[in-house]
Amino acid sequence: MNKLKRDRQFRPLPVPSVELHGLFGDRQDAICSSTAETLLDRCVAAGMLRAIDTSQPGPGVVIPIQPWGGTTQMFWDSDLGKSIETVAYSLYRRPNPQLEARVDDIIGMYEKLQDKDGYLNAWFQRVQPGRRWANLRDHHELYCAGHLIEGAVAYYQATGKRKLLDIMCRYADYVIKVFGHGEGQIPGYCGHEEIELALVRLARVTGEKKYLDLAKYFIDERGAEPHFFTEEAIRDGRDPANFIQSTYEYNQAHEPVRQQKKVVGHAVRAMYLYSGMADIATEYNDDTLTAALETLWDDLTTKQMYITGGIGPAASNEGFTDYYDLPNESAYAETCASVGLVFWASRMLGRGPDRRYADIMEQALYNGAMAGISLDGRTFFYENPLESAGKHHRWIWHHCPCCPPNIARLLSSIGSYMYAVADDEIAVHLYGESRARFEIAGSKITLAQETRYPWDGAIHFNIEMEKPAHFAVSLRIPEWADGAAIKVNGEALDLSSVMLDGYARIERDWKSGDHVNLDIPLAARSLFANPLVRQDAGRAALMRGPLVYCVEATDNGSGLNGIRLSADASKATTAEIAELRGAVALDLPVTRDETDWGNMLYRTSPPQAREATARFVPYPFWDNRAPGEMLVWVRAGGSSGE
Repeated sequence: MNKLKRDRQFRPLPVPSVELHGLFGDRQDAICSSTAETLLDRCVAAGMLRAIDTSQPGPGVVIPIQPWGGTTQMFWDSDLGKSIETVAYSLYRRPNPQLEARVDDIIGMYEKLQDKDGYLNAWFQRVQPGRRWANLRDHHELYCAGHLIEGAVAYYQATGKRKLLDIMCRYADYVIKVFGHGEGQIPGYCGHEEIELALVRLARVTGEKKYLDLAKYFIDERGAEPHFFTEEAIRDGRDPANFIQSTYEYNQAHEPVRQQKKVVGHAVRAMYLYSGMADIATEYNDDTLTAALETLWDDLTTKQMYITGGIGPAASNEGFTDYYDLPNESAYAETCASVGLVFWASRMLGRGPDRRYADIMEQALYNGAMAGISLDGRTFFYENPLESAGKHHRWIWHHCPCCPPNIARLLSSIGSYMYAVADDEIAVHLYGESRARFEIAGSKITLAQETRYPWDGAIHFNIEMEKPAHFAVSLRIPEWADGAAIKVNGEALDLSSVMLDGYARIERDWKSGDHVNLDIPLAARSLFANPLVRQDAGRAALMRGPLVYCVEATDNGSGLNGIRLSADASKATTAEIAELRGAVALDLPVTRDETDWGNMLYRTSPPQAREATARFVPYPFWDNRAPGEMLVWVRAGGSSGE
């Protein structure tokens, strides 16, 4: 069975095949109502459209060149690509002719901008035309191409319009000619991974294996000796040792990918690389890549990941530092990094359902990623700390606006992360009110989820199908879900008899009208960090289902570090918060230290404690009401002075 499982290929359902309601539907409504248009408006305000509009002079250098020799303006094509992708997904849910027309205009500009050979990059065509392919290590050319490819694929699938897809196929065909080990070719790869996973998407939509082969080439070349980045720098007259991070670990190019055992460097780059590796492992049934990824997965999730699924604690490299170094207030935990972790986890499921990936996908999605966008879809987080003294708030825009369209494109396409299908199996990775349409064994099937998850753990599945068929329905049973139970057509199922890698695999002859009831208990639970995480010593965090909870000053007043848990988490009561779209809060008995010490900074007696009740709210919804302090890790147990 295990070998059979590893040899099958699971692919996510297309975005339009999943109709969403509930929490994810609400998030998608916000994107349709405000985020998609907001992204285009703010790209225009930043000057991005003028940068690609050949009918008028280019804007020149809008964001100054930095000491590393580049500027975030170089990445503008990627921001437009992700924004186009977001608009594409939003059109499935809510047609918007005006928004679609704006994207068509942008695509028309790119068509006019594209060189005859297929090259397309606003910065290197209009600002530094002599620097094409001169500094792949730092300047993001292939990264920008990757995001435009992903936008092109999504827009073609959403609208049937091929113009941008054809533009990007011409560019990809040109890249195939430019890169490789043939005479006159560049034996290199991008310093910021992204094109690898984009090429897989392009191959899947076009049926052209040459794009898969190019993605595999970029992955296989990374970190090989003689080192491309060193030789490139020498050819370009640069000192190979003199660059901003001074180590190839920064872009995961320090050794060949199959030899890498520790997650290092820039967090987003790492996640995009591993996503591309996982795609290629699935497409080529490459066990060597899968083995490397499994090692890297364990390294990340057991030593370097926040409880929120946030990753990359340091601002200095936007990435990883030492094992168990997880500061809370200064946590970088970039939204894009958690989005990337969701990408990677989803792709690790390509060779079969396994909850060690899906559980983390859910944790990162709900917490580290979804926190990055406000409930109204108009403001954003770049960094996602787990503690705030009250000065960390969402912003309207950023000089490096990679996160807004990234979290928007993820949430607007989240249906494809919920379900994956193989020849004889449908896997349900994530739960939420939805209807999924797919085909197995020649039968068209609709699988409908009725649930209020993640607020309630009762999940009802209805099956509608053209004709009976034999296949498996695999339902993830989260590791934290003590006491989960399943009934098929009203009859209880012995979970232990059908569990495989954390999924209940129900294989049988299905017919229209069959139904499954899954009950996942959502009891509040306390979690404690490994003692090596010094920042969380003596503290606990609360979770309920997949959600991390935090305390905010708007519910509890200031001085949140004076709160100490005094009761078992199971004693928490729940309440809905109308102003947070019906989110479920947890109210729990605590003790609170006095905060009025007069004008004394220190004294000989400890603070006095009083009994109180603290309200905990879902972490992804914090900073959506009155601004103020926030805290995830609360002092645990005992009373003051003990």
